[in-house]
This record gives sequence, C-alpha cells and structure tokens, in this order.
Amino acid sequence: MPKKIRELIQSLEAVGFVNRGGKGSHRNFKHPKGVHILMSGKPGNDAKCYQERQVSIAIKKVKK
Repeated sequence: MPKKIRELIQSLEAVGFVNRGGKGSHRNFKHPKGVHILMSGKPGNDAKCYQERQVSIAIKKVKK
C-alpha cells in the first residue's frame, strides 16, 4: 500500500528539511546541508513510487 504525501513530508521534516513554500500543490523542501527536493500533490493523496524513491534518496544524502 503506498504511503500518503503527508507521511513523506513528515519523514522529510523529521530529518531537518524545511518547507520553503511553493505554488499550488507543489512544495519545495531544503535541508541545511544543501539538499533540495520538490514534492507535489495534496497531503491526502497516495504517493507515487518515484516520490517515495526521491524522498528515501534525499534522506540518505542528508544522513551521510
């Protein structure tokens, strides 16, 4: 079962990503280490496979 967008956002914020805003349903997240990620979709929507993959890659980059 796919995760929800809100769960991915919570995961990003838990490791230090900050929501820099966006336009419409898009949100820009930036980490103090310089890693950026763009999330799109309403918080209640199911996340796409590529979004889950992007979030896990961004979190791995930050934890190095």
